[in-house]
Amino acid sequence: MYSSSSVLKRLILINFLAIQLLLISSELPLNTTNAYLNHKCLVSQGKYKPGSDYERRLNNLIKLMYSGSYKGFYLFGSDSDSGILQCRADSYGIKCHDCFATALAVLRRKCPWYKGMIIWYDQCLLAFNSIPSLAKIDYDNNFCMSNAKKVGGDKLAFTRTLNTLMDNLTTLATTTKGKDNYTMFSAGETWYKGDKMYGMVQCTYDLTLRACKECLVYNNLRFQDCLSDKRGARFVGGTCTFRFEFYPFISKPDVNI
Repeated sequence: MYSSSSVLKRLILINFLAIQLLLISSELPLNTTNAYLNHKCLVSQGKYKPGSDYERRLNNLIKLMYSGSYKGFYLFGSDSDSGILQCRADSYGIKCHDCFATALAVLRRKCPWYKGMIIWYDQCLLAFNSIPSLAKIDYDNNFCMSNAKKVGGDKLAFTRTLNTLMDNLTTLATTTKGKDNYTMFSAGETWYKGDKMYGMVQCTYDLTLRACKECLVYNNLRFQDCLSDKRGARFVGGTCTFRFEFYPFISKPDVNI
């Protein structure tokens, strides 16, 4: 049996460790998480056989992506194959490389021998296709995730604030690149009833500025029910993404694009 004094010491130690963990987590820099979000095996494109010409081309593409992952993105397109590696604009260098390596390992395990496959993480998107897909908006491979908690109150006012944030970020991301403007990406913040709301948008770099805007507007309208009245949400797709939270989740991009 434990004495009351030993139990008290254990409780004090547990509380001390909990406080230390809170302090450590509060000091962690932004952009330290890289959660798995979703994946999709593109069944309609079929499978390839081991030792086939398609496997050889895929392995060559992966080698090219491996070296290109440090710059934050890699795009490849031909008449028969295409591939995209797109990292979040604040996840270049080693962060992008690590995300690519993780995504590739998981994708190969979850979609063995599939010609078409796509996977999403917080910090990167990785996709392979056996059909030409670059410079085209992906209307099919999209999904939405939202916080279970709701904002509550005036839903119409919240929707107006959210849509204004989305519109402003879309405009920034789809205008000519300037000194402090990252084409195809933008991040910003606004206020809603005393709370600061943070947001970001990004498109894959194979899209035109016009196509990027169309992709963002289309998905915003499509997932309006998922986004509205939530304490945080995002839509994620094969060519564009939008996210907002009531806490900062992104740091300044590492490099000019």
